Amino acid sequence: MSLRFDVDAVVLDIEGTTSATGFVVDVLYPYSRARFGELLTRRADEPEVARAVAQVRELTGDHTADAAAVEKTLGTWLDEDRKATPLKTLQGIIWSEGFARGDLVSHFYDDVVPALRAWRAAGLRLYVYSSGSVAAQRAWFSSTPEGDLLSLVAGLYDTENAGPKQEPESYRRIAESAGLAPGRLLFLSDRPGELDAARAAGWHTVGVRRPGEPYYEQGVGDHAQAGTFDEISVNTSGSTA
Repeated sequence: MSLRFDVDAVVLDIEGTTSATGFVVDVLYPYSRARFGELLTRRADEPEVARAVAQVRELTGDHTADAAAVEKTLGTWLDEDRKATPLKTLQGIIWSEGFARGDLVSHFYDDVVPALRAWRAAGLRLYVYSSGSVAAQRAWFSSTPEGDLLSLVAGLYDTENAGPKQEPESYRRIAESAGLAPGRLLFLSDRPGELDAARAAGWHTVGVRRPGEPYYEQGVGDHAQAGTFDEISVNTSGSTA
């Protein structure tokens, strides 16, 4: 049974929705963990690195934390899978460079890319809203097994430019930025707290439930749900995809 929506844009979560959380945890997390130390010591004067370090110090309350202390905090946050903005910023720097070097190639579930291409061809706008930084998102969509898919995406949002993913105000901010009424947006995510926040902001929502993902057993509450993107049909301006 297909879920049908009349909207102008689809906003995508990444982990557990378009892509396997296991790939992020088992491949990307260790890749960044092994490189935090060098980034924090050799490139501490770079504005983006310095800003993230200042944010770590602010969040921990340790305003004199040195590179080793900051690295330890980042490692702890990784272990906790904490969606802290400075962690995501520093990961984004490392991952972007890894993708650019060819060390990394992103992962997408088989049903995702064909659906994104079909929706885009039908006139839908596609956006990404992930806890991963905009830099990481850009690298993710630029370095896929099917080549550079960044042209499919109209905009990228993270916890820095939109806000926390479980707060309705973040979704209102995205709608305003995209120039769309909330009721013309569809959000796809595997996390019920995010879906609740999007719906509270007036969006349509679908919980994506893929076997093996962390939130599969928990479910998505009373949101519409789909096992693959093939189960979602989107209509805009009289066209159906």
